[in-house]
Amino acid sequence: MAQDRITMPSGMGGIVRYFDEYKSSIEFKPGHVMVMCGTVIVLMFFLYAYGNRLLGLA
Repeated sequence: MAQDRITMPSGMGGIVRYFDEYKSSIEFKPGHVMVMCGTVIVLMFFLYAYGNRLLGLA
C-alpha cells in the first residue's frame, strides 16, 4: 500500500522569492493608522448610542 504513493516534484525546492524593490504609492505612518482606528472606534460607539435616533429608526 505504501508503494502506491505518487510524489510530485517541488517547483523551486521550497524557495520563496519576495521582491523588495516594490514601492506602493499609498503609504501610512503607524501614527496615522492608530488615529484612524481610534476614529472608527469612536464613530462605532457614537452610532451604537445615537444611530437609531439619527437615522429615524426609533
